[in-house]
Amino acid sequence: MQLTERRSEGLLRVYDVVVPAAELQQKLNAKIAEVQPRVRINGFRPGKVPTSHIRKMYGPSMMQDIINETVQSSTRESLQNLRAASEPSLDLKSDINQVVAGTADLQFELSLEIMPEFEPVDLKTISITRPISAVTDAQVQEQLEELAKAQRGFEDKDGAAAEGDAVIIDFVGRIDGEAFEGGSAEDAQVVIGSNQFIPGFEEQLVGAKAGEERTLKVSFPDNYGAAHLAGKAAEFETKVKTVRQPKDGAPDDAWAAQLGFESLNAIKDALKQRIETEHTQQSRAKAKRVLFDKLDAGHSFELPPRMVEAEFNQIWRQVEADKTAGRADPSDADKSDDELKAEYRAIAERRVRLGLLLAEIGRRHKIEVSDQEVAQAISIQARNFPGQEQQIFQAYQRNPQLVAQVRAPLYEEKVVDYVLELVDVKNETVSRDELFAEDEAPGAKKG
Repeated sequence: MQLTERRSEGLLRVYDVVVPAAELQQKLNAKIAEVQPRVRINGFRPGKVPTSHIRKMYGPSMMQDIINETVQSSTRESLQNLRAASEPSLDLKSDINQVVAGTADLQFELSLEIMPEFEPVDLKTISITRPISAVTDAQVQEQLEELAKAQRGFEDKDGAAAEGDAVIIDFVGRIDGEAFEGGSAEDAQVVIGSNQFIPGFEEQLVGAKAGEERTLKVSFPDNYGAAHLAGKAAEFETKVKTVRQPKDGAPDDAWAAQLGFESLNAIKDALKQRIETEHTQQSRAKAKRVLFDKLDAGHSFELPPRMVEAEFNQIWRQVEADKTAGRADPSDADKSDDELKAEYRAIAERRVRLGLLLAEIGRRHKIEVSDQEVAQAISIQARNFPGQEQQIFQAYQRNPQLVAQVRAPLYEEKVVDYVLELVDVKNETVSRDELFAEDEAPGAKKG
Protein backbone atom coordinates (compact mmCIF):
# COMPACT_ATOMS: atom_id res chain seq x y z
CA MET A 1 0.00 0.00 0.00
CA GLN A 2 1.22 3.47 -0.90
CA LEU A 3 0.03 6.41 1.23
CA THR A 4 0.85 9.91 0.04
CA GLU A 5 -0.19 13.15 1.75
CA ARG A 6 -1.52 15.38 -1.03
CA ARG A 7 -2.93 18.32 0.94
CA SER A 8 -2.30 19.82 4.37
CA GLU A 9 -4.31 22.98 4.89
CA GLY A 10 -5.10 24.03 8.43
CA LEU A 11 -6.74 21.05 10.07
CA LEU A 12 -7.55 19.33 6.75
CA ARG A 13 -5.48 16.36 5.63
CA VAL A 14 -5.96 14.66 2.25
CA TYR A 15 -4.17 11.43 1.31
CA ASP A 16 -3.89 9.48 -1.92
CA VAL A 17 -3.96 5.74 -1.22
CA VAL A 18 -2.91 3.14 -3.79
CA VAL A 19 -3.07 -0.60 -3.23
CA PRO A 20 -1.44 -2.43 -6.19
CA ALA A 21 -3.51 -5.03 -7.98
CA ALA A 22 -0.76 -7.59 -7.34
CA GLU A 23 -1.09 -7.06 -3.58
CA LEU A 24 -4.86 -7.59 -3.77
CA GLN A 25 -4.37 -10.75 -5.86
CA GLN A 26 -1.90 -12.03 -3.31
CA LYS A 27 -4.52 -11.57 -0.58
CA LEU A 28 -7.12 -13.28 -2.74
CA ASN A 29 -4.82 -16.27 -3.31
CA ALA A 30 -4.23 -16.53 0.43
CA LYS A 31 -7.96 -16.39 1.13
CA ILE A 32 -8.72 -19.08 -1.45
CA ALA A 33 -6.01 -21.33 0.01
CA GLU A 34 -7.49 -20.74 3.49
CA VAL A 35 -11.02 -21.81 2.51
CA GLN A 36 -10.15 -24.59 0.03
CA PRO A 37 -10.11 -27.41 2.62
CA ARG A 38 -13.61 -26.46 3.75
CA VAL A 39 -15.28 -25.87 0.38
CA ARG A 40 -18.01 -28.34 -0.59
CA ILE A 41 -19.13 -28.35 -4.25
CA ASN A 42 -21.06 -31.10 -6.01
CA GLY A 43 -18.84 -33.14 -8.32
CA PHE A 44 -15.71 -32.71 -6.23
CA ARG A 45 -14.43 -34.59 -3.22
CA PRO A 46 -14.37 -32.58 0.03
CA GLY A 47 -11.28 -30.41 0.16
CA LYS A 48 -10.33 -31.24 -3.46
CA VAL A 49 -12.07 -28.39 -5.28
CA PRO A 50 -9.50 -26.79 -7.64
CA THR A 51 -8.46 -23.29 -6.71
CA SER A 52 -9.32 -22.12 -10.23
CA HIS A 53 -12.90 -23.29 -9.73
CA ILE A 54 -13.14 -21.54 -6.35
CA ARG A 55 -11.73 -18.37 -7.93
CA LYS A 56 -14.32 -18.52 -10.70
CA MET A 57 -17.28 -19.08 -8.37
CA TYR A 58 -16.34 -17.05 -5.31
CA GLY A 59 -13.47 -14.82 -6.43
CA PRO A 60 -15.51 -11.65 -7.09
CA SER A 61 -17.28 -11.75 -3.70
CA MET A 62 -14.01 -12.60 -1.93
CA MET A 63 -12.26 -9.72 -3.67
CA GLN A 64 -15.04 -7.34 -2.61
CA ASP A 65 -14.47 -8.40 1.01
CA ILE A 66 -10.72 -7.97 0.58
CA ILE A 67 -11.22 -4.46 -0.83
CA ASN A 68 -13.44 -3.48 2.12
CA GLU A 69 -10.92 -4.88 4.61
CA THR A 70 -8.04 -3.15 2.82
CA VAL A 71 -9.81 0.20 2.83
CA GLN A 72 -10.50 -0.12 6.57
CA SER A 73 -6.95 -1.21 7.40
CA SER A 74 -5.38 1.51 5.27
CA THR A 75 -7.63 4.08 6.93
CA ARG A 76 -6.53 2.90 10.37
CA GLU A 77 -2.89 3.00 9.26
CA SER A 78 -3.21 6.56 8.02
CA LEU A 79 -4.77 7.63 11.31
CA GLN A 80 -2.40 5.91 13.72
CA ASN A 81 -0.23 9.01 14.14
CA LEU A 82 -3.10 11.50 13.93
CA ARG A 83 -5.84 12.59 16.29
CA ALA A 84 -8.85 12.68 14.00
CA ALA A 85 -11.55 15.24 14.75
CA SER A 86 -14.10 13.60 12.46
CA GLU A 87 -14.79 10.43 10.59
CA PRO A 88 -12.67 10.30 7.43
CA SER A 89 -14.38 10.49 4.06
CA LEU A 90 -13.39 8.26 1.16
CA ASP A 91 -13.54 9.00 -2.56
CA LEU A 92 -12.90 5.99 -4.80
CA LYS A 93 -10.83 6.84 -7.87
CA SER A 94 -10.62 3.38 -9.47
CA ASP A 95 -13.14 1.46 -11.54
CA ILE A 96 -14.33 -0.99 -8.90
CA ASN A 97 -15.17 -3.64 -11.52
CA GLN A 98 -11.60 -3.54 -12.85
CA VAL A 99 -10.24 -3.72 -9.31
CA VAL A 100 -12.39 -6.77 -8.56
CA ALA A 101 -11.28 -8.34 -11.84
CA GLY A 102 -7.65 -7.78 -10.86
CA THR A 103 -6.82 -5.52 -13.81
CA ALA A 104 -6.50 -2.23 -11.92
CA ASP A 105 -4.96 -0.92 -8.73
CA LEU A 106 -7.23 0.17 -5.89
CA GLN A 107 -6.97 3.96 -5.65
CA PHE A 108 -8.94 6.23 -3.35
CA GLU A 109 -8.71 9.62 -1.69
CA LEU A 110 -8.87 9.81 2.09
CA SER A 111 -9.70 13.16 3.70
CA LEU A 112 -10.18 14.07 7.34
CA GLU A 113 -9.85 16.86 9.86
CA ILE A 114 -7.43 16.56 12.75
CA MET A 115 -7.68 17.90 16.26
CA PRO A 116 -6.20 21.37 16.71
CA GLU A 117 -3.06 21.76 18.77
CA PHE A 118 -3.39 24.25 21.63
CA GLU A 119 -2.27 24.77 25.19
CA PRO A 120 -5.05 25.08 27.80
CA VAL A 121 -4.68 27.94 30.24
CA ASP A 122 -3.39 27.26 33.72
CA LEU A 123 -6.64 26.38 35.50
CA LYS A 124 -5.33 27.76 38.79
CA THR A 125 -5.30 31.25 37.28
CA ILE A 126 -9.08 31.19 36.73
CA SER A 127 -11.34 32.70 39.37
CA ILE A 128 -15.13 32.36 39.42
CA THR A 129 -17.97 33.23 41.77
CA ARG A 130 -20.45 30.52 42.72
CA PRO A 131 -23.85 31.63 44.05
CA ILE A 132 -25.12 29.67 47.04
CA SER A 133 -28.36 29.92 48.96
CA ALA A 134 -29.25 28.46 52.35
CA VAL A 135 -32.58 26.75 52.90
CA THR A 136 -34.83 28.76 55.21
CA ASP A 137 -37.65 27.60 57.46
CA ALA A 138 -39.99 29.83 55.45
CA GLN A 139 -39.11 27.96 52.26
CA VAL A 140 -39.78 24.62 53.92
CA GLN A 141 -43.10 25.91 55.30
CA GLU A 142 -44.10 27.21 51.87
CA GLN A 143 -43.35 23.84 50.29
CA LEU A 144 -45.26 22.12 53.09
CA GLU A 145 -48.29 24.29 52.51
CA GLU A 146 -48.18 23.64 48.77
CA LEU A 147 -47.96 19.91 49.42
CA ALA A 148 -50.82 20.06 51.87
CA LYS A 149 -52.89 22.03 49.39
CA ALA A 150 -52.24 19.47 46.67
CA GLN A 151 -52.89 16.49 48.93
CA ARG A 152 -55.67 17.67 51.21
CA GLY A 153 -58.43 16.79 48.74
CA PHE A 154 -61.88 18.28 48.31
CA GLU A 155 -65.35 17.77 49.71
CA ASP A 156 -68.76 18.52 48.18
CA LYS A 157 -69.97 22.06 48.61
CA ASP A 158 -73.40 23.65 48.47
CA GLY A 159 -73.50 26.94 46.63
CA ALA A 160 -71.43 28.68 43.99
CA ALA A 161 -67.86 27.86 43.00
CA ALA A 162 -65.15 30.25 44.18
CA GLU A 163 -61.41 30.68 43.73
CA GLY A 164 -59.65 27.50 44.94
CA ASP A 165 -62.73 25.28 44.55
CA ALA A 166 -62.78 22.22 42.30
CA VAL A 167 -65.55 21.96 39.71
CA ILE A 168 -66.43 18.62 38.10
CA ILE A 169 -67.64 19.30 34.55
CA ASP A 170 -68.46 17.80 31.16
CA PHE A 171 -67.50 19.99 28.23
CA VAL A 172 -67.40 20.08 24.44
CA GLY A 173 -65.12 22.58 22.69
CA ARG A 174 -66.00 24.06 19.30
CA ILE A 175 -64.18 26.29 16.82
CA ASP A 176 -66.37 27.98 14.23
CA GLY A 177 -69.18 25.74 15.40
CA GLU A 178 -67.26 22.50 14.81
CA ALA A 179 -66.10 20.22 17.63
CA PHE A 180 -62.33 19.63 17.51
CA GLU A 181 -60.22 16.68 18.52
CA GLY A 182 -59.13 16.75 22.16
CA GLY A 183 -61.62 19.47 23.03
CA SER A 184 -64.13 17.30 24.90
CA ALA A 185 -64.12 15.57 28.27
CA GLU A 186 -66.43 14.08 30.89
CA ASP A 187 -66.06 14.32 34.66
CA ALA A 188 -63.07 16.64 34.28
CA GLN A 189 -61.90 18.30 37.50
CA VAL A 190 -61.01 21.96 37.16
CA VAL A 191 -59.44 23.68 40.17
CA ILE A 192 -60.25 27.36 39.78
CA GLY A 193 -57.07 29.40 39.99
CA SER A 194 -54.72 26.50 39.24
CA ASN A 195 -54.03 27.84 35.73
CA GLN A 196 -54.06 24.33 34.33
CA PHE A 197 -56.46 25.26 31.53
CA ILE A 198 -56.09 27.90 28.83
CA PRO A 199 -56.44 31.53 30.00
CA GLY A 200 -60.02 32.56 30.75
CA PHE A 201 -61.41 29.05 31.11
CA GLU A 202 -61.22 28.70 34.89
CA GLU A 203 -62.20 32.30 35.63
CA GLN A 204 -65.55 31.85 33.85
CA LEU A 205 -66.48 29.04 36.22
CA VAL A 206 -66.46 31.32 39.27
CA GLY A 207 -70.01 31.48 40.60
CA ALA A 208 -71.14 28.31 38.84
CA LYS A 209 -73.44 25.89 40.69
CA ALA A 210 -74.07 22.16 40.36
CA GLY A 211 -76.46 21.47 37.47
CA GLU A 212 -75.74 24.76 35.73
CA GLU A 213 -74.74 24.96 32.07
CA ARG A 214 -72.38 27.63 30.77
CA THR A 215 -70.72 28.50 27.47
CA LEU A 216 -67.13 29.53 28.07
CA LYS A 217 -65.59 31.77 25.42
CA VAL A 218 -61.79 31.69 25.25
CA SER A 219 -58.92 32.03 22.80
CA PHE A 220 -55.97 29.66 22.55
CA PRO A 221 -52.62 31.41 23.09
CA ASP A 222 -50.61 32.27 19.97
CA ASN A 223 -47.80 30.02 21.18
CA TYR A 224 -50.10 27.09 22.05
CA GLY A 225 -48.40 23.70 21.67
CA ALA A 226 -50.90 22.41 19.07
CA ALA A 227 -50.26 24.60 16.03
CA HIS A 228 -53.74 23.97 14.51
CA LEU A 229 -55.35 25.56 17.61
CA ALA A 230 -52.89 28.38 18.30
CA GLY A 231 -54.51 31.81 18.34
CA LYS A 232 -58.00 30.54 17.54
CA ALA A 233 -61.19 31.51 19.37
CA ALA A 234 -63.21 28.66 20.85
CA GLU A 235 -66.40 28.06 22.80
CA PHE A 236 -66.80 25.33 25.38
CA GLU A 237 -70.31 24.10 26.13
CA THR A 238 -69.98 23.18 29.79
CA LYS A 239 -72.20 21.35 32.25
CA VAL A 240 -71.34 21.71 35.94
CA LYS A 241 -71.93 18.41 37.74
CA THR A 242 -70.39 19.03 41.18
CA VAL A 243 -68.81 21.88 43.10
CA ARG A 244 -66.24 20.90 45.72
CA GLN A 245 -64.27 22.93 48.25
CA PRO A 246 -60.86 22.22 49.82
CA LYS A 247 -60.93 20.30 53.05
CA ASP A 248 -60.04 22.36 56.09
CA GLY A 249 -57.35 21.44 58.57
CA ALA A 250 -53.66 22.16 59.01
CA PRO A 251 -51.05 19.47 58.28
CA ASP A 252 -50.37 17.25 61.28
CA ASP A 253 -48.82 13.90 62.20
CA ALA A 254 -51.97 12.01 61.17
CA TRP A 255 -51.89 13.64 57.75
CA ALA A 256 -48.18 12.82 57.46
CA ALA A 257 -48.93 9.17 58.27
CA GLN A 258 -51.43 9.07 55.40
CA LEU A 259 -48.59 10.06 53.08
CA GLY A 260 -46.33 7.32 54.46
CA PHE A 261 -44.17 9.44 56.81
CA GLU A 262 -43.55 8.85 60.52
CA SER A 263 -44.41 12.40 61.48
CA LEU A 264 -44.91 15.94 60.21
CA ASN A 265 -41.27 16.69 61.07
CA ALA A 266 -40.21 13.81 58.81
CA ILE A 267 -42.01 15.47 55.91
CA LYS A 268 -40.30 18.77 56.72
CA ASP A 269 -36.91 17.07 56.76
CA ALA A 270 -37.63 15.46 53.38
CA LEU A 271 -38.73 18.78 51.93
CA LYS A 272 -35.62 20.51 53.27
CA GLN A 273 -33.40 17.88 51.66
CA ARG A 274 -35.21 18.29 48.37
CA ILE A 275 -34.78 22.07 48.44
CA GLU A 276 -31.10 21.69 49.37
CA THR A 277 -30.64 19.38 46.37
CA GLU A 278 -32.35 21.93 44.11
CA HIS A 279 -30.08 24.69 45.43
CA THR A 280 -26.94 22.57 45.03
CA GLN A 281 -27.79 21.63 41.46
CA GLN A 282 -28.65 25.20 40.49
CA SER A 283 -25.53 26.55 42.18
CA ARG A 284 -23.38 24.10 40.25
CA ALA A 285 -25.18 24.89 36.99
CA LYS A 286 -24.48 28.61 37.42
CA ALA A 287 -20.87 28.01 38.41
CA LYS A 288 -20.46 25.78 35.36
CA ARG A 289 -21.86 28.47 33.08
CA VAL A 290 -19.50 31.10 34.49
CA LEU A 291 -16.61 28.64 34.19
CA PHE A 292 -17.48 27.97 30.55
CA ASP A 293 -17.60 31.71 29.86
CA LYS A 294 -14.11 32.10 31.35
CA LEU A 295 -12.74 29.09 29.44
CA ASP A 296 -14.29 30.25 26.18
CA ALA A 297 -12.93 33.77 26.56
CA GLY A 298 -9.47 32.48 27.44
CA HIS A 299 -8.97 30.27 24.37
CA SER A 300 -8.78 30.93 20.66
CA PHE A 301 -7.77 28.17 18.27
CA GLU A 302 -8.80 26.81 14.87
CA LEU A 303 -11.94 24.69 14.92
CA PRO A 304 -12.58 21.66 12.68
CA PRO A 305 -15.09 22.98 10.10
CA ARG A 306 -16.95 19.68 9.75
CA MET A 307 -17.42 19.46 13.49
CA VAL A 308 -18.77 23.02 13.63
CA GLU A 309 -21.07 22.36 10.67
CA ALA A 310 -22.47 19.20 12.29
CA GLU A 311 -23.13 21.07 15.54
CA PHE A 312 -24.73 24.00 13.71
CA ASN A 313 -26.98 21.70 11.66
CA GLN A 314 -28.19 20.01 14.83
CA ILE A 315 -29.00 23.38 16.43
CA TRP A 316 -30.69 24.72 13.30
CA ARG A 317 -32.89 21.63 12.95
CA GLN A 318 -34.12 22.25 16.49
CA VAL A 319 -34.71 25.94 15.74
CA GLU A 320 -36.82 25.06 12.70
CA ALA A 321 -38.71 22.38 14.65
CA ASP A 322 -39.49 24.93 17.38
CA LYS A 323 -40.75 27.36 14.74
CA THR A 324 -43.06 24.73 13.27
CA ALA A 325 -44.41 23.82 16.71
CA GLY A 326 -44.94 27.45 17.72
CA ARG A 327 -42.19 27.32 20.36
CA ALA A 328 -39.77 29.75 18.72
CA ASP A 329 -37.71 32.01 20.96
CA PRO A 330 -39.56 35.36 21.12
CA SER A 331 -36.26 37.21 20.75
CA ASP A 332 -35.86 35.61 17.30
CA ALA A 333 -39.16 36.94 15.95
CA ASP A 334 -37.82 40.04 14.17
CA LYS A 335 -34.59 38.51 12.85
CA SER A 336 -33.95 37.22 9.34
CA ASP A 337 -32.74 33.68 8.71
CA ASP A 338 -29.30 35.03 7.85
CA GLU A 339 -29.11 36.87 11.18
CA LEU A 340 -30.31 33.82 13.07
CA LYS A 341 -27.88 31.50 11.29
CA ALA A 342 -24.96 33.79 12.13
CA GLU A 343 -26.07 33.89 15.77
CA TYR A 344 -26.55 30.14 16.08
CA ARG A 345 -23.33 29.38 14.22
CA ALA A 346 -21.48 31.40 16.87
CA ILE A 347 -23.17 29.23 19.50
CA ALA A 348 -22.12 26.10 17.59
CA GLU A 349 -18.52 27.35 17.50
CA ARG A 350 -18.61 28.01 21.25
CA ARG A 351 -19.90 24.50 21.95
CA VAL A 352 -17.26 22.89 19.74
CA ARG A 353 -14.48 25.01 21.26
CA LEU A 354 -15.54 24.12 24.80
CA GLY A 355 -15.99 20.46 23.87
CA LEU A 356 -12.48 20.25 22.43
CA LEU A 357 -11.05 22.11 25.42
CA LEU A 358 -12.71 19.83 27.96
CA ALA A 359 -11.62 16.78 25.96
CA GLU A 360 -8.02 18.03 25.96
CA ILE A 361 -8.08 18.72 29.71
CA GLY A 362 -9.52 15.27 30.29
CA ARG A 363 -6.92 13.64 28.04
CA ARG A 364 -4.00 15.39 29.70
CA HIS A 365 -5.19 14.48 33.17
CA LYS A 366 -6.26 10.93 32.23
CA ILE A 367 -9.90 11.42 33.18
CA GLU A 368 -12.04 8.49 32.09
CA VAL A 369 -15.59 7.23 32.41
CA SER A 370 -15.70 3.56 33.37
CA ASP A 371 -17.98 1.00 31.74
CA GLN A 372 -19.58 0.55 35.16
CA GLU A 373 -20.51 4.24 35.31
CA VAL A 374 -22.04 4.03 31.83
CA ALA A 375 -23.97 0.89 32.76
CA GLN A 376 -25.30 2.57 35.88
CA ALA A 377 -26.49 5.57 33.84
CA ILE A 378 -28.22 3.28 31.36
CA SER A 379 -29.93 1.42 34.24
CA ILE A 380 -31.25 4.72 35.60
CA GLN A 381 -32.66 5.57 32.17
CA ALA A 382 -34.19 2.10 31.81
CA ARG A 383 -36.04 2.51 35.12
CA ASN A 384 -37.96 5.38 33.52
CA PHE A 385 -39.68 2.79 31.30
CA PRO A 386 -41.24 0.21 33.66
CA GLY A 387 -41.76 -3.12 31.94
CA GLN A 388 -39.47 -2.22 29.03
CA GLU A 389 -36.14 -2.36 30.83
CA GLN A 390 -34.89 -5.38 28.86
CA GLN A 391 -35.68 -3.74 25.52
CA ILE A 392 -33.80 -0.61 26.61
CA PHE A 393 -30.71 -2.64 27.55
CA GLN A 394 -30.83 -4.53 24.24
CA ALA A 395 -31.10 -1.27 22.29
CA TYR A 396 -27.89 -0.01 23.91
CA GLN A 397 -26.13 -3.34 23.31
CA ARG A 398 -26.96 -3.18 19.59
CA ASN A 399 -26.08 0.48 19.10
CA PRO A 400 -22.64 1.73 20.25
CA GLN A 401 -23.66 5.26 19.24
CA LEU A 402 -26.36 5.27 21.94
CA VAL A 403 -23.75 4.23 24.49
CA ALA A 404 -21.49 7.07 23.31
CA GLN A 405 -24.36 9.51 23.85
CA VAL A 406 -24.57 8.34 27.47
CA ARG A 407 -20.82 8.43 28.01
CA ALA A 408 -20.28 11.96 26.60
CA PRO A 409 -22.23 13.94 29.26
CA LEU A 410 -20.78 11.75 32.03
CA TYR A 411 -17.30 12.58 30.77
CA GLU A 412 -18.08 16.29 30.57
CA GLU A 413 -19.34 16.36 34.15
CA LYS A 414 -16.27 14.51 35.43
CA VAL A 415 -13.97 16.99 33.69
CA VAL A 416 -16.00 19.93 35.02
CA ASP A 417 -15.77 18.50 38.55
CA TYR A 418 -12.01 18.19 38.13
CA VAL A 419 -11.67 21.75 36.85
CA LEU A 420 -13.83 23.18 39.63
CA GLU A 421 -11.43 21.62 42.12
CA LEU A 422 -8.51 23.53 40.57
CA VAL A 423 -9.95 26.96 39.81
CA ASP A 424 -10.39 29.61 42.48
CA VAL A 425 -14.06 29.42 43.49
CA LYS A 426 -15.51 32.11 45.73
CA ASN A 427 -18.97 31.50 47.18
CA GLU A 428 -21.49 34.33 47.19
CA THR A 429 -24.64 34.02 49.31
CA VAL A 430 -27.77 35.02 47.43
CA SER A 431 -31.51 34.64 47.84
CA ARG A 432 -33.37 31.72 46.27
CA ASP A 433 -34.93 34.07 43.71
CA GLU A 434 -31.49 35.34 42.71
CA LEU A 435 -30.16 31.79 42.54
CA PHE A 436 -32.85 30.72 40.09
CA ALA A 437 -32.95 33.96 38.09
CA GLU A 438 -32.14 33.58 34.40
CA ASP A 439 -28.71 34.77 33.30
CA GLU A 440 -27.87 36.33 29.96
CA ALA A 441 -24.49 34.73 29.65
CA PRO A 442 -22.61 34.66 26.33
CA GLY A 443 -23.64 31.61 24.36
CA ALA A 444 -26.29 30.70 26.91
CA LYS A 445 -29.16 31.06 24.44
CA LYS A 446 -30.75 27.75 23.53
CA GLY A 447 -28.66 25.99 26.16
